[in-house]
Amino acid sequence: MSEAQKLNRARFDVPETSMIFARGVRKSFGVTEVLKGVDVDVAEGSATCIIGPSGSGKSTFLRCMNHLEKLSGGVILIDGNFVGYDLVGDRLIELKDKLVCQRRAEIGMLFQSFNLFSHMTVMENLIEAPVRVRKINKAEAEADALTLLARVGLGDKVTSYPRELSGGQQQRVAIARALAMKPKALLFDEPTSALDPELVGEVLNVMRDLATSGMTMVVVTHEIAFAREIGDQLIFMDDGVVVEKGDPKEMIENPQSPRTREFLSRVL
Repeated sequence: MSEAQKLNRARFDVPETSMIFARGVRKSFGVTEVLKGVDVDVAEGSATCIIGPSGSGKSTFLRCMNHLEKLSGGVILIDGNFVGYDLVGDRLIELKDKLVCQRRAEIGMLFQSFNLFSHMTVMENLIEAPVRVRKINKAEAEADALTLLARVGLGDKVTSYPRELSGGQQQRVAIARALAMKPKALLFDEPTSALDPELVGEVLNVMRDLATSGMTMVVVTHEIAFAREIGDQLIFMDDGVVVEKGDPKEMIENPQSPRTREFLSRVL
Protein backbone atom coordinates (compact mmCIF):
# COMPACT_ATOMS: atom_id res chain seq x y z
CA MET A 1 0.00 0.00 0.00
CA SER A 2 1.38 3.41 -0.98
CA GLU A 3 1.85 6.28 1.46
CA ALA A 4 -0.98 8.17 -0.27
CA GLN A 5 -3.34 5.25 0.26
CA LYS A 6 -2.35 5.03 3.94
CA LEU A 7 -2.84 8.76 4.44
CA ASN A 8 -6.23 8.76 2.71
CA ARG A 9 -7.42 5.80 4.75
CA ALA A 10 -6.30 7.46 7.98
CA ARG A 11 -7.73 10.87 7.08
CA PHE A 12 -11.20 9.55 6.27
CA ASP A 13 -11.17 6.77 8.88
CA VAL A 14 -11.61 4.06 6.25
CA PRO A 15 -12.11 0.58 7.75
CA GLU A 16 -9.21 -1.80 7.15
CA THR A 17 -11.49 -4.24 5.35
CA SER A 18 -12.94 -1.63 2.98
CA MET A 19 -12.26 -1.77 -0.77
CA ILE A 20 -14.87 0.85 -1.74
CA PHE A 21 -15.58 3.70 0.66
CA ALA A 22 -18.13 6.44 -0.05
CA ARG A 23 -19.05 9.28 2.27
CA GLY A 24 -21.50 12.11 1.68
CA VAL A 25 -21.60 11.49 -2.06
CA ARG A 26 -23.65 14.07 -3.90
CA LYS A 27 -24.34 14.52 -7.58
CA SER A 28 -26.40 17.18 -9.30
CA PHE A 29 -27.33 17.67 -12.92
CA GLY A 30 -28.12 21.36 -13.13
CA VAL A 31 -30.64 22.11 -10.40
CA THR A 32 -31.63 18.45 -10.05
CA GLU A 33 -29.90 16.70 -7.15
CA VAL A 34 -29.72 12.99 -7.99
CA LEU A 35 -27.53 11.84 -5.09
CA LYS A 36 -28.14 13.51 -1.76
CA GLY A 37 -25.40 12.28 0.55
CA VAL A 38 -24.72 8.57 0.03
CA ASP A 39 -22.61 6.60 2.53
CA VAL A 40 -21.52 3.08 1.54
CA ASP A 41 -18.77 0.66 2.57
CA VAL A 42 -17.94 -2.37 0.43
CA ALA A 43 -15.55 -4.85 2.03
CA GLU A 44 -12.79 -6.39 -0.05
CA GLY A 45 -13.91 -9.67 -1.56
CA SER A 46 -17.60 -9.05 -0.90
CA ALA A 47 -20.64 -8.64 -3.15
CA THR A 48 -22.91 -5.66 -2.59
CA CYS A 49 -26.23 -5.49 -4.45
CA ILE A 50 -28.12 -2.22 -4.92
CA ILE A 51 -31.85 -2.22 -5.59
CA GLY A 52 -34.45 0.51 -5.88
CA PRO A 53 -36.95 2.10 -8.24
CA SER A 54 -35.97 3.76 -11.52
CA GLY A 55 -34.60 7.23 -10.94
CA SER A 56 -33.40 6.50 -7.42
CA GLY A 57 -29.75 7.26 -8.25
CA LYS A 58 -28.41 3.69 -8.34
CA SER A 59 -26.69 3.88 -11.73
CA THR A 60 -25.46 7.41 -11.13
CA PHE A 61 -23.81 6.30 -7.90
CA LEU A 62 -22.14 3.42 -9.71
CA ARG A 63 -20.86 5.78 -12.44
CA CYS A 64 -19.44 8.11 -9.78
CA MET A 65 -17.33 5.23 -8.44
CA ASN A 66 -15.15 5.18 -11.55
CA HIS A 67 -15.47 8.87 -12.41
CA LEU A 68 -17.77 8.47 -15.39
CA GLU A 69 -19.72 11.11 -13.48
CA LYS A 70 -17.94 13.83 -11.52
CA LEU A 71 -18.85 14.28 -7.87
CA SER A 72 -20.72 17.36 -6.74
CA GLY A 73 -19.73 16.61 -3.15
CA GLY A 74 -18.37 13.94 -0.84
CA VAL A 75 -15.59 11.42 -1.43
CA ILE A 76 -15.17 7.96 -2.93
CA LEU A 77 -12.04 5.91 -2.31
CA ILE A 78 -11.19 2.65 -4.07
CA ASP A 79 -8.56 0.75 -2.09
CA GLY A 80 -7.56 4.04 -0.49
CA ASN A 81 -7.22 5.93 -3.79
CA PHE A 82 -9.39 8.60 -5.33
CA VAL A 83 -10.29 7.69 -8.91
CA GLY A 84 -10.65 11.04 -10.62
CA TYR A 85 -9.10 13.30 -8.01
CA ASP A 86 -6.22 13.91 -5.66
CA LEU A 87 -6.54 15.66 -2.32
CA VAL A 88 -4.52 18.88 -2.11
CA GLY A 89 -4.93 20.41 1.31
CA ASP A 90 -8.66 20.25 1.93
CA ARG A 91 -9.65 20.37 -1.73
CA LEU A 92 -10.23 17.64 -4.27
CA ILE A 93 -8.40 18.52 -7.49
CA GLU A 94 -9.44 16.71 -10.65
CA LEU A 95 -6.71 14.67 -12.30
CA LYS A 96 -5.59 14.87 -15.91
CA ASP A 97 -7.36 12.46 -18.26
CA LYS A 98 -4.34 10.15 -18.52
CA LEU A 99 -4.16 9.65 -14.76
CA VAL A 100 -7.92 9.20 -14.53
CA CYS A 101 -7.70 6.41 -17.12
CA GLN A 102 -4.87 4.72 -15.22
CA ARG A 103 -6.85 4.63 -11.99
CA ARG A 104 -10.11 3.74 -13.73
CA ALA A 105 -8.37 0.70 -15.21
CA GLU A 106 -8.43 -0.84 -11.73
CA ILE A 107 -12.25 -0.81 -11.69
CA GLY A 108 -14.10 -2.92 -14.21
CA MET A 109 -17.59 -1.83 -15.23
CA LEU A 110 -20.30 -3.79 -17.03
CA PHE A 111 -23.29 -2.03 -18.56
CA GLN A 112 -26.72 -3.05 -19.82
CA SER A 113 -25.35 -2.82 -23.36
CA PHE A 114 -22.27 -4.91 -23.96
CA ASN A 115 -20.07 -2.23 -25.57
CA LEU A 116 -17.87 -4.72 -27.40
CA PHE A 117 -15.86 -3.51 -30.39
CA SER A 118 -17.94 -4.82 -33.29
CA HIS A 119 -15.00 -4.87 -35.76
CA MET A 120 -12.83 -7.01 -33.45
CA THR A 121 -12.92 -10.71 -32.71
CA VAL A 122 -13.58 -11.92 -29.17
CA MET A 123 -9.84 -12.40 -28.62
CA GLU A 124 -9.04 -8.95 -29.96
CA ASN A 125 -11.68 -7.42 -27.66
CA LEU A 126 -10.07 -9.09 -24.64
CA ILE A 127 -6.44 -8.18 -25.32
CA GLU A 128 -6.90 -4.60 -26.56
CA ALA A 129 -6.88 -2.86 -23.17
CA PRO A 130 -4.31 -5.08 -21.40
CA VAL A 131 -1.83 -4.55 -24.25
CA ARG A 132 -2.49 -0.84 -24.85
CA VAL A 133 -3.25 0.39 -21.32
CA ARG A 134 -1.41 -2.01 -19.02
CA LYS A 135 1.40 -2.64 -21.56
CA ILE A 136 1.14 -6.42 -21.09
CA ASN A 137 3.00 -8.57 -23.61
CA LYS A 138 0.61 -9.71 -26.35
CA ALA A 139 1.37 -13.41 -25.91
CA GLU A 140 0.73 -13.13 -22.16
CA ALA A 141 -2.51 -11.20 -22.77
CA GLU A 142 -3.69 -13.87 -25.21
CA ALA A 143 -2.92 -16.65 -22.72
CA ASP A 144 -4.87 -14.81 -20.01
CA ALA A 145 -7.73 -14.26 -22.44
CA LEU A 146 -7.97 -17.96 -23.25
CA THR A 147 -8.16 -18.79 -19.55
CA LEU A 148 -10.88 -16.19 -18.98
CA LEU A 149 -12.93 -17.28 -21.97
CA ALA A 150 -12.84 -20.85 -20.69
CA ARG A 151 -13.95 -19.57 -17.29
CA VAL A 152 -17.04 -17.90 -18.75
CA GLY A 153 -17.80 -20.90 -20.95
CA LEU A 154 -16.77 -19.37 -24.28
CA GLY A 155 -13.47 -21.05 -25.04
CA ASP A 156 -14.74 -21.94 -28.51
CA LYS A 157 -15.58 -18.34 -29.48
CA VAL A 158 -12.05 -16.92 -29.75
CA THR A 159 -12.31 -15.98 -33.42
CA SER A 160 -16.00 -15.02 -33.40
CA TYR A 161 -17.24 -11.46 -33.84
CA PRO A 162 -19.82 -9.93 -31.48
CA ARG A 163 -22.54 -10.05 -34.15
CA GLU A 164 -22.17 -13.83 -34.23
CA LEU A 165 -22.93 -14.16 -30.51
CA SER A 166 -26.16 -14.13 -28.52
CA GLY A 167 -26.76 -11.34 -26.02
CA GLY A 168 -25.83 -13.60 -23.12
CA GLN A 169 -22.62 -14.62 -24.83
CA GLN A 170 -21.74 -11.00 -25.55
CA GLN A 171 -22.26 -10.07 -21.90
CA ARG A 172 -20.05 -12.97 -20.82
CA VAL A 173 -17.36 -11.76 -23.23
CA ALA A 174 -17.74 -8.29 -21.69
CA ILE A 175 -17.21 -9.79 -18.22
CA ALA A 176 -14.10 -11.64 -19.43
CA ARG A 177 -12.82 -8.42 -21.01
CA ALA A 178 -13.24 -6.57 -17.72
CA LEU A 179 -11.44 -9.36 -15.84
CA ALA A 180 -8.56 -9.21 -18.33
CA MET A 181 -7.55 -5.89 -16.79
CA LYS A 182 -7.15 -7.60 -13.38
CA PRO A 183 -9.40 -5.06 -11.63
CA LYS A 184 -9.64 -4.57 -7.89
CA ALA A 185 -13.43 -4.39 -8.16
CA LEU A 186 -16.18 -4.97 -10.71
CA LEU A 187 -19.24 -2.74 -11.06
CA PHE A 188 -22.35 -4.13 -12.76
CA ASP A 189 -25.10 -1.78 -13.94
CA GLU A 190 -28.15 -4.01 -14.45
CA PRO A 191 -26.11 -6.46 -16.56
CA THR A 192 -29.06 -8.72 -17.42
CA SER A 193 -31.78 -6.15 -18.12
CA ALA A 194 -31.16 -6.09 -21.89
CA LEU A 195 -31.20 -9.89 -22.21
CA ASP A 196 -33.98 -12.23 -23.23
CA PRO A 197 -35.24 -14.10 -20.14
CA GLU A 198 -33.77 -17.44 -21.23
CA LEU A 199 -30.28 -15.89 -21.47
CA VAL A 200 -30.24 -14.27 -18.03
CA GLY A 201 -29.22 -17.44 -16.21
CA GLU A 202 -25.97 -17.95 -18.10
CA VAL A 203 -24.75 -14.47 -17.14
CA LEU A 204 -25.87 -14.83 -13.51
CA ASN A 205 -23.97 -18.13 -13.30
CA VAL A 206 -20.74 -16.37 -14.26
CA MET A 207 -21.43 -13.68 -11.67
CA ARG A 208 -22.07 -16.34 -9.02
CA ASP A 209 -18.66 -17.81 -9.80
CA LEU A 210 -17.05 -14.39 -9.43
CA ALA A 211 -18.78 -13.80 -6.09
CA THR A 212 -17.67 -17.14 -4.66
CA SER A 213 -14.11 -16.58 -5.91
CA GLY A 214 -13.76 -13.41 -3.82
CA MET A 215 -14.05 -10.69 -6.45
CA THR A 216 -15.20 -7.39 -4.95
CA MET A 217 -18.48 -6.63 -6.72
CA VAL A 218 -21.15 -3.92 -6.68
CA VAL A 219 -24.24 -4.94 -8.62
CA VAL A 220 -27.18 -2.71 -9.48
CA THR A 221 -29.90 -5.23 -10.22
CA HIS A 222 -33.60 -6.01 -10.41
CA GLU A 223 -32.88 -9.69 -9.80
CA ILE A 224 -33.96 -9.82 -6.15
CA ALA A 225 -33.53 -13.59 -5.81
CA PHE A 226 -30.00 -13.29 -7.17
CA ALA A 227 -29.19 -10.46 -4.75
CA ARG A 228 -30.45 -12.59 -1.88
CA GLU A 229 -28.34 -15.56 -3.00
CA ILE A 230 -24.95 -13.99 -3.69
CA GLY A 231 -25.04 -10.67 -1.84
CA ASP A 232 -23.08 -10.02 1.33
CA GLN A 233 -24.81 -6.64 1.61
CA LEU A 234 -28.07 -5.33 0.18
CA ILE A 235 -28.67 -1.60 -0.29
CA PHE A 236 -32.05 -0.08 -1.06
CA MET A 237 -31.92 3.39 -2.60
CA ASP A 238 -34.75 5.80 -3.24
CA ASP A 239 -34.78 9.47 -4.20
CA GLY A 240 -31.00 9.79 -4.07
CA VAL A 241 -30.41 8.37 -0.59
CA VAL A 242 -29.71 5.01 1.02
CA VAL A 243 -32.98 4.13 2.74
CA GLU A 244 -31.85 0.82 4.20
CA LYS A 245 -28.90 -1.55 4.04
CA GLY A 246 -28.02 -4.84 5.65
CA ASP A 247 -27.93 -8.59 5.22
CA PRO A 248 -29.84 -9.45 2.01
CA LYS A 249 -31.84 -12.34 3.47
CA GLU A 250 -32.86 -10.38 6.55
CA MET A 251 -33.76 -7.26 4.57
CA ILE A 252 -35.86 -9.16 2.03
CA GLU A 253 -37.67 -11.20 4.68
CA ASN A 254 -38.08 -8.42 7.22
CA PRO A 255 -37.41 -4.91 5.84
CA GLN A 256 -37.29 -2.27 8.54
CA SER A 257 -38.21 0.75 6.42
CA PRO A 258 -41.81 1.14 5.22
CA ARG A 259 -40.46 2.35 1.86
CA THR A 260 -38.30 -0.76 1.47
CA ARG A 261 -41.28 -2.92 2.42
CA GLU A 262 -43.46 -1.19 -0.14
CA PHE A 263 -40.88 -1.60 -2.91
CA LEU A 264 -40.24 -5.28 -2.22
CA SER A 265 -43.95 -6.04 -2.07
CA ARG A 266 -44.24 -4.81 -5.64
CA VAL A 267 -41.28 -6.66 -7.12
CA LEU A 268 -41.39 -10.01 -5.31
